[in-house]
Amino acid sequence: MLREIDLTTDRPSDLTSVLPRGTFDVDHAVEVVACVCDAVRDEGIAALERFSEQFDGVVPEHFRVPRQAMADALASLDPTVQAALEVAIERRRRVAETVEVEQAWRLVELAPGATVGNSIIPVSRVGLYVPGGLAPLASSVIMNVIPAQVAGVDSLAVATPPQAESGGLPHPVILAVCELLGVKEVFAVGGAQAVAMFAHGIPGLCPRVDLVTGPGNIYVVAAKRYLRGVVGIDSEAGPTEIAILADDTADPAFIAADLISQAEHDPMAGSVLITTSAQLAADVRAQVTEQLPALATADRLRISLGGEQSAIVLVPDLETGIEVANAYAAEHLEIHTADALGVARRIRNAGAIFVGPYSPVPLGDYSAGSTHVLPTSGAARYSSGLTVRSFMKSVHIIQYDAQGLAEIGDRVMAFADAENLPGHANAIRVRLKENR
Repeated sequence: MLREIDLTTDRPSDLTSVLPRGTFDVDHAVEVVACVCDAVRDEGIAALERFSEQFDGVVPEHFRVPRQAMADALASLDPTVQAALEVAIERRRRVAETVEVEQAWRLVELAPGATVGNSIIPVSRVGLYVPGGLAPLASSVIMNVIPAQVAGVDSLAVATPPQAESGGLPHPVILAVCELLGVKEVFAVGGAQAVAMFAHGIPGLCPRVDLVTGPGNIYVVAAKRYLRGVVGIDSEAGPTEIAILADDTADPAFIAADLISQAEHDPMAGSVLITTSAQLAADVRAQVTEQLPALATADRLRISLGGEQSAIVLVPDLETGIEVANAYAAEHLEIHTADALGVARRIRNAGAIFVGPYSPVPLGDYSAGSTHVLPTSGAARYSSGLTVRSFMKSVHIIQYDAQGLAEIGDRVMAFADAENLPGHANAIRVRLKENR
């Protein structure tokens, strides 16, 4: 487990060429899901029934979960779990309301009679996907729903797979969280068919949405790619990943536990340690060997930690380590170094940065208050995690009066003529003539 990549003596000009990444063939998956998405568009509920039986092994009595089932799930929830959920909800909402909300209206006067404003407007209706495979991610309900609510989305719906062991209802903890958050529309629909339901809408069941968000398996990602343009999407999320940048001050037991924590999400999950210390690397390997057998997910962990997507990367110094971390652009990046906050400030590419030995990724997965829906597969180079901003549109408002247009009109016409667009220039010219 955890192969080694040694960059202490030989560093390629393109670091991404040697850094660990698993294969994630979305194009092939698109070919698989295209017929599923088209069938949902054309056949509606009949297609949902067929695919529920095929992929989930159960056809729900009601694809739209009855409100009573949600109330019952909350009523039967373990009080300790409910308390944990309520803390996670409170912290995520506080972060969303205090640091993620943008000013709704801004205006600049560029000249007398010439103003441009920027209006921040929430998306009208969104479909929020919550995975329910190897791990039914009730935490993803919180991460999807709260920023949408804080953004002011008028209408939101959650889709999550039905469970045979729950009689065709989704996982009870997922339903309980939906009830805690006041979600009224919950659908027992999973996979690509859920994305297609949201994108196309099904008369009498689910109106179409404007935006689909939330993580899922490769078929959910493929459906998002296939239907992008029919519906807005947040991202194409690949398997989860963690990178840890550490020096010889780090605790190997902490490092090993955190590498293990993300690896257990999925056999394709990536766990990467970037370190300046060969001794730490050896100690972390020993700790992984010691900690892993005690976990019920050990078999899955051996696959993910032994896969091509996981590795220990040895670097000659911290400067190189920072460069490697930026090149890898991890979904989750932990910093375990001296002056960890100072190092964190030099990171440009990461979905979320966890600073110091007592800020492990599982804290962010549940109760830190941050989002856990984050860019994967290097997408942190150009994109961000799911926040309030993800559910908002930015719209420019342009208002010029006759004086404002007259002041700039000749320049606009010159610009239009330079682009050989005389109609554009004429739209200005007729207005200037009218006011001269």
